[in-house]
Amino acid sequence: MPQILVVDDNPDILEALEMLLSLHGYQVLTADNEKQAILTVSHQNIDLVIQDMNFAQGITSGKEGESLFNAIKAINSNIPIILITAWTQLETAVALVKAGATDYLQKPWDDIKLLSLIDKYTQQSKAQHSALKSGVLRPNNSEKLIYASAEMADLIAQAEKVAASQVNVLISGANGAGKEKLADYIHQHSSRHQQDFIKVNMGALPHELMEAELFGAEKGAFTGANQARIGRFEAANAGTLFLDEIANLSLSGQMKLLRVLQTGEFERLGSNITQKVDVRVLSATNADLKLAVQEGTFREDLYYRLNVIELHLPELNSRKADIVVLAEHFIGNDFSLSEEAKQALTQYNWPGNVRELQNSCKRALVFAASEMLTAQDFQLTANQARPEQDEKAHIEQVLIKHKGVIKHSALELGLSRQALYRRIEKHQIDIDSLC
Repeated sequence: MPQILVVDDNPDILEALEMLLSLHGYQVLTADNEKQAILTVSHQNIDLVIQDMNFAQGITSGKEGESLFNAIKAINSNIPIILITAWTQLETAVALVKAGATDYLQKPWDDIKLLSLIDKYTQQSKAQHSALKSGVLRPNNSEKLIYASAEMADLIAQAEKVAASQVNVLISGANGAGKEKLADYIHQHSSRHQQDFIKVNMGALPHELMEAELFGAEKGAFTGANQARIGRFEAANAGTLFLDEIANLSLSGQMKLLRVLQTGEFERLGSNITQKVDVRVLSATNADLKLAVQEGTFREDLYYRLNVIELHLPELNSRKADIVVLAEHFIGNDFSLSEEAKQALTQYNWPGNVRELQNSCKRALVFAASEMLTAQDFQLTANQARPEQDEKAHIEQVLIKHKGVIKHSALELGLSRQALYRRIEKHQIDIDSLC
């Protein structure tokens, strides 16, 4: 029987959904606040979550719902999450769907549509449960890194050498650059590739639950700990543990982590029994850990334990040769990119890195009028990497170079002749006065 968690601060809504779902053969658990919901997901095998966007009276921003969504995904990224939202939080709900939420429904919801969504996604969740261990999905061994730049080729060569060793690795780089993918690659090319690859996003966990998440807890160790649970170190024994956003770990958690790295030993919260594990630790951060050490927020001895080898993942806008090949990978074989779209994608700055590119490709597939995606489908014009005046000056320079010949100018700019004509019109460029 699929087990569903419903999270809402309104007891009437909890009762209504519990009755509806129970009548249709689902086992229902309820929570009326974020902390209770996180504890439930941590301790129970949940097939699907239905969550509200606010959990406090008078709060309508949707930020609480966003926080809970991120926390659940950090615990188990494979749980389907359906958002129940009022119109005031619709924008936030749509953003979360782009970030990985399954779907959203506006209040008052349609029972038939809700049941249809639940049936669809609990079936998918069932298929995944056979691959779960301690709430973590084993990685897809067929997954590979997509790149064409010399920068990434050099980095992957380093990663392959590192993978063959047993040393701890720190992966640095901006949010969305692909640090988790690189960690996965290192694990898959290591001698531990047949064992579990356990992931923990330290940035999405409440501080009071971080240590329990890493080291486990005995029943009654803290409020809400209704049963004993193993931590991620135990789950990763003989395998690899990936700690994302490591800079968020508390100082007390850092001390315990240092001990595990030094001795392989730790105790669950509320226990005096020492556990011993063999775990390789890969960590990642977008923060300046050296600065954090200087400021006293990160232990220097832990920094050097984690940073035996550092691999820095460049931002997407500094490895532009990867942009088009990644976009072609994200849109799949049924679609292709026009030359104008390739040019727009390459010129865009991608502040959100590979994650933003992937989401933009998903959005383009929604708006596409044909199998050939255009620049307009990606809707990047509001945030062009090159400011309007810089783009105009660049086009003028190319036109001067080719004496106003549109064919040759368009070829150098990577545009179609029609696209170049549109830009000339937009910037009100007088070709005769240039040439």
